[in-house]
Amino acid sequence: MYSLNRITTTADCDVLLNWANKEREDLAHKHYTEQRFTTTYSTASIEIEAVLQGVLTEIAAEENIIAVLPEGKQKEEHVKKKIRLEYKKFLLENRKESYGVVALLENELDLERLNKEIAEVDAFIAAITAHRNTL
Repeated sequence: MYSLNRITTTADCDVLLNWANKEREDLAHKHYTEQRFTTTYSTASIEIEAVLQGVLTEIAAEENIIAVLPEGKQKEEHVKKKIRLEYKKFLLENRKESYGVVALLENELDLERLNKEIAEVDAFIAAITAHRNTL
């Protein structure tokens, strides 16, 4: 898989191992960070969805109240409340894009890619180490 036959000195192996170990450390750090994001997104997506459902229920209730109230101060208060709830809904929907289920799945994909990169770097280190031991 790798052109190990072109490496003829232990010094070259050492250079490659140092580089690969540095890569491995960087990937491990990135993996840790992505795991933290995944946990955060997982929790946030559930919370956002629950709050959004509550806001949608409140909006529906306000619409029902507004429909039966006569014109006046009380109706104006409920209209204002509905507008605030619609704004809250707008903000939650925007957060849902950034921290919701879609963001969670994108993050999980990134995490799986990192797992594969780490596994390949580990295989590279093993191959170089084995080759170094034959020199």
